[in-house]
Amino acid sequence: MAAGLAAVVLLLPVTGAQADPKPTVAQAKAKLKKLNDQADQLVDRYNAADEKWKKARKQYAALNDDYKKQNSRVEALRSGLVSLAVNTYQVGDMGSWGNVLYSPDPESMLSSLAALDQISQERAKRLEEYEDAIKGLKQQRDRKKTLYDQAAQVKTDLRDQKDKVERLVSEQTKLLRSLGAYNVGDPNSAGVSYRGPASGDALAALQFAYKQVGKPYRYGGTGPGSWDCSGLVQASWAAAGVSLPRTSYEQWAWGASRRVPLDDLQPGDLLFHAGFGHVGMYAGDGKVVHAPQTGDVVKIVTLAEYHPIGAVRP
Repeated sequence: MAAGLAAVVLLLPVTGAQADPKPTVAQAKAKLKKLNDQADQLVDRYNAADEKWKKARKQYAALNDDYKKQNSRVEALRSGLVSLAVNTYQVGDMGSWGNVLYSPDPESMLSSLAALDQISQERAKRLEEYEDAIKGLKQQRDRKKTLYDQAAQVKTDLRDQKDKVERLVSEQTKLLRSLGAYNVGDPNSAGVSYRGPASGDALAALQFAYKQVGKPYRYGGTGPGSWDCSGLVQASWAAAGVSLPRTSYEQWAWGASRRVPLDDLQPGDLLFHAGFGHVGMYAGDGKVVHAPQTGDVVKIVTLAEYHPIGAVRP
């Protein structure tokens, strides 16, 4: 009897709590919207960490160059002092120079030199130069170590942010593919021509942005084959000779004194939505050009589709 019941159970269809029902299209789209909102914030944090890392790396490289130059100067001064000691020996005024010559430690060398009796004015001058150089080298070394440690911490933060974004992008991609809505785009897209009402710098910025239409969205993308939202806006206005910060939050903060009401938009204005984690450009005639999110491409949409919450005029 037990064997018969077991056979019946095995033949029954899997239903109820045992099944893992496939989400409906509406549920999948709702989840995708939530993921996209999260992505805007995470990508902006990633971009901010990336910019901070680039700045720290540049500062460290510059300081490292200075350190090497300072070290070369110290070695040159040290060689000069040794030469001076040899010359002194040759003229019979060796005194206690012998200990100086064979001391591998710059500080011991200084101490020995300072203890010499009846040091000449020339030697005193060179000693002072060497002392200052050693002091400067130590300061450079300490600054270098501090800056390197800071850069290493920034790089760790960047890696953490990148890992978070990668996981989110993977989830977005999987969901989009299940909906048949993943658009790979064309990194070589020639875009479209802008024929709107813009003029001046705004015209140059929008002409650039429109030439990017069809290229894929990629978090951290700054062109030329892919873009994220703030990367596209930054590059577009750079084409017009205007320098903007890298991230959407920074662009919003940068425009604190340049904000305009949404009922007074002009072509080229920066348009923000999703808690200021996303930015696009108003193109005039009720249109917006932007790089939306993973699985999509640079595109032109209506203001109604875009849902702006704030605007900045560069």
